[in-house]
Amino acid sequence: MEKVPMLAEGYEKLTAELKLLREERPKIVEAIEEARAHGDLSENAEYHAAKERQGQVEAQIGDLESKISRAQIIDPTTLSGNRVVFGATVTVLDEDDKPLRYQIVGQAESDAKNGRISFDSPLGRALIGKSVGDEVEVTVPSGEKFFLIEKVEFI
Repeated sequence: MEKVPMLAEGYEKLTAELKLLREERPKIVEAIEEARAHGDLSENAEYHAAKERQGQVEAQIGDLESKISRAQIIDPTTLSGNRVVFGATVTVLDEDDKPLRYQIVGQAESDAKNGRISFDSPLGRALIGKSVGDEVEVTVPSGEKFFLIEKVEFI
């Protein structure tokens, strides 16, 4: 079974989301029972909506339980070196020598607007394994982008 790397923060986020979904289960069952009491199920929109929501919630619960059970929690402060690995905070220079700073995180934690990119994103995949001074080429929808790795930190 493949491990899912994540920071402790991402793990906590997933467990909180799982708790909320589990708390929603009884409410959905009540909604189904209430809709069932209205009679003919073939034309009962409330019943079909509640059943659909139940399916969505169960699928999300299964997905979250799978990720949580396979979680490999990584603490970046215990890492070191000048090579980019999961959890590293990387400062790169773009083609205009503008510094950009990203932390390499798991999919559940990624938030590009706040400088947190997934290790599985195009830029994340390109950066992993590279060292300070390496040039990285990334293919994006608008074409090729080049970055120079300026600094690798573990904070």
